[in-house]
Amino acid sequence: MYSLSTCWNSHRHTDGRALLREVRELGFEYAELSHGTRISLMPGILQAVDAGEIKISTLHNFCPLPMGVDRSAPNLYQFSADRERERELAVKHTLKTLDFAVRVKAPLVVLHLGSVELKEYTEKLKEMVERGEKDTPKYAKLCEEVIKKREAKKEKYVEHMYECLRKILPEAEKRGIKLGCENREALEEIPFEADFKFLFTEFASPLLTYWHDTGHAQIKENLGFIQHTMHLESQTARLSGFHIHDVQAPARDHCPPGSGTVDFAALKPFVRANHIKVFEFSPSMSVEDLKRGVAHVKKLWGGN
Repeated sequence: MYSLSTCWNSHRHTDGRALLREVRELGFEYAELSHGTRISLMPGILQAVDAGEIKISTLHNFCPLPMGVDRSAPNLYQFSADRERERELAVKHTLKTLDFAVRVKAPLVVLHLGSVELKEYTEKLKEMVERGEKDTPKYAKLCEEVIKKREAKKEKYVEHMYECLRKILPEAEKRGIKLGCENREALEEIPFEADFKFLFTEFASPLLTYWHDTGHAQIKENLGFIQHTMHLESQTARLSGFHIHDVQAPARDHCPPGSGTVDFAALKPFVRANHIKVFEFSPSMSVEDLKRGVAHVKKLWGGN
C-alpha cells in the first residue's frame, strides 16, 4: 500500500477531518498520522476513520502528541535516556500511541529508538561536505573519531533502549500492532546500521520490524558511512515498510523523489507489495512537486 504522512499538512489544519480529507483528495486511500498530530486533531480524525473516508496505514510515535506539546517531537522522550523518568515517559506515551493505533485500526507504529550522548558530529560533517571537504584528512579524522566514540559509549544507551522495548513489545503483541524500528539520519542515534542485527537477535518477535527511511539512509551514504542499497538488502528479512523521500545533496531531505540523490530504481528489488510505503514530505512541498514525486516512485516500484 502507498500512504501519505500528515507531516506534510498537519500544521495547516485545526480540524482532523479536513486534514485527512486533503490526503484523500490527492488520491491516497491511506494516511500515516505523523508525530505532529496534536490532540486537538483527534476528534476529526476519528470521525473521518469511522466514516470510512480514509484508512490509517501507520502512526509515528508519539501520536498523538503529549498534552501541552504542539510541535513535532518524536525525540521528546528517548528510550535510551539516562534519566529513568524520561524512559518512563517514553514508554507511557508509546503505549498511548499503541492504543490510538488500535482505535484507528493502524497495523504499525514507527519508532525512534534513541541516541548516544555525544557532542554534535552530524551537522558538522554535513557542513564540511557542503563546503567540498569530504575528501580531506580532517573529514576522515572526524569520521574516525565519531565512530570510535559512539562505539565506546553506546552500551548503556542500548541497554536502556532494550529495557524499554521489553516493556513495550508485549503490549504491542497483545494489541496485534507491529513496531517499525526506523533507521535514523543522525550519526549519534541508535541502532547504528551494523547493530540492527543484534536488535533483531535480542527480540525474535516478528512484530518487531525494520522500517527503512530512504532519506536517512541516503544522507548516511552521502556522508560516507554506509552504502544505501547494501544496507537495505541486509534488513530485508524484517523489513515492513518505508518512509519515502529524496535528498538533495548532501543532506536536504524530505524532497520529492526524482529531485535528488536517492536511486529508487536500485531499491526496487527489495520492495514487496505487502510493504507499507509512506511518502514523508516537507510541509513546504507544493502539490505539484508532491504529485510528481509520487508518480516517479510508482513508475519505478509499481502501483501497489
